[in-house]
Amino acid sequence: MKDRSKLIFGNGISSGDYKKSLKSKAKYARKFGDDSNADYPAKLQENAVLYGPLGVRDIRIAEGEGDIPFDTEKGIIVGNIRMGFGHYRISIAMASAAHALGYSPYWMDLNSFNETTCTKVIGAQNDLYSMGSRLSQKSKLFNKFFWEPMNYEGFRKLSYNSSDQKNAELMAPVYRNVPKEIPVIGTHVWPAQAAVHAGMKYVVNAIPDNWPMALHLSEGSVHTVQTRQSYMGYRILNGMRGKDVLSPMPADSLVYTGHYIDHELVANIEADCAARLERKKSGKPMRFLLTIGGAGAQKEIFAAILNHLMPHIKSGKAAVYVNIGDYKNVWDYLSASVDGIDNVTAKHFNDWQETSAFCDGAISGEVGGVHVFWHENIFEAVYCTNLLMRSADVLVTKPSELAFYPIPKLFIKRIGGHERWGAIHSAEMGDGTLECEDIPHTVQMLDLFLNEDTLLNEMCSAIQLNKTQGLYDGAYNAVKLAMGLKVKQ
Repeated sequence: MKDRSKLIFGNGISSGDYKKSLKSKAKYARKFGDDSNADYPAKLQENAVLYGPLGVRDIRIAEGEGDIPFDTEKGIIVGNIRMGFGHYRISIAMASAAHALGYSPYWMDLNSFNETTCTKVIGAQNDLYSMGSRLSQKSKLFNKFFWEPMNYEGFRKLSYNSSDQKNAELMAPVYRNVPKEIPVIGTHVWPAQAAVHAGMKYVVNAIPDNWPMALHLSEGSVHTVQTRQSYMGYRILNGMRGKDVLSPMPADSLVYTGHYIDHELVANIEADCAARLERKKSGKPMRFLLTIGGAGAQKEIFAAILNHLMPHIKSGKAAVYVNIGDYKNVWDYLSASVDGIDNVTAKHFNDWQETSAFCDGAISGEVGGVHVFWHENIFEAVYCTNLLMRSADVLVTKPSELAFYPIPKLFIKRIGGHERWGAIHSAEMGDGTLECEDIPHTVQMLDLFLNEDTLLNEMCSAIQLNKTQGLYDGAYNAVKLAMGLKVKQ
């Protein structure tokens, strides 16, 4: 296994920072064990939610969990982790594009192998990140002096990547019996780093954010980015060691692809935009889709939005979808915080068949009131938003992975400084608002959408123009890139 913590794209790591990376790995090994010599089997199972629509099979590493053979010609691995909902959502986009292109997507969640050191290390860091996300929404001091700087500058440092690379060595064993010739697309850096350490031959590292950070580097893979701005920042490793001029990433290590979007959404852009404009023109309720983040934060903002919209919901001017993911406690909070919401709400709780039927019917049917969606299954919790997008008029979200989706967007306050650049990019592309950093500005934007035609018309026009320029083709391009690596070698 090559030591990728000492030298990163030709840039040396100081002895002090390298020692910190060694200590980090040793700390996790002491706490969770080191299973580097474990011989985990690799089995395929049909994904209960995503196999039907997208042909997704899960990679499991337990004895006797299936006898489906790996397809080394058409198979492609989507490596991911459950850390929030964003990396799962990007993975679904990759699987959708792979399926549409005729490939067989294999889902490999490194955070699902409960008995492994890999999952224990990821789980511990995920718990810390989720706690920090929630705390940042409750404490302005914590957010200002710790969370924002950590997400904006802390993760940006090259030394941070050194520690991550060393920790990722503990994650490599889960790939041991996965066929090495099957391409891997990592939608979080750890599955990409672990794949490289494990000797997987063709690895693509799909970078999610629009703020270049060393956190996302996985040397040995081909990195993809969704924006031109991000490409320039990564190419020169901008600001990753203060003001130092660093050795750049090689040209063949970085590729601009466009936004990572599901095939089903891209293929229906024109029809869905036309339906939005027709609903607005005919005075039908404007449909707002509120979707909770994977850390379960921002429920207070949701409550303020719903309280403002409640008169419009009752009068038939607005309708609202609320996807609370797998956080049922969020609905308990909203029910207690929004006066009268129970009287106008239809609950779609933990019945995926019913939810899917509603999503299909809403594309061409009538919708009124509030519809709240909760699902225990993580795939259902995430994919619900994707299905609701087609029939929604405005997506209300923090500017994270959803900032890149082809639907008019109203951005509420970010969680972490890196997310601000998602809203900036979307506003420049014309398919989203600026980030509304407080409730009054959020309410102002809601009223603009409700009371005039301009914002919706302009955003729908921009989305259709962006499609003609290939802006939303990133998932297709990433899949083609990954499969193309086999041809090159």
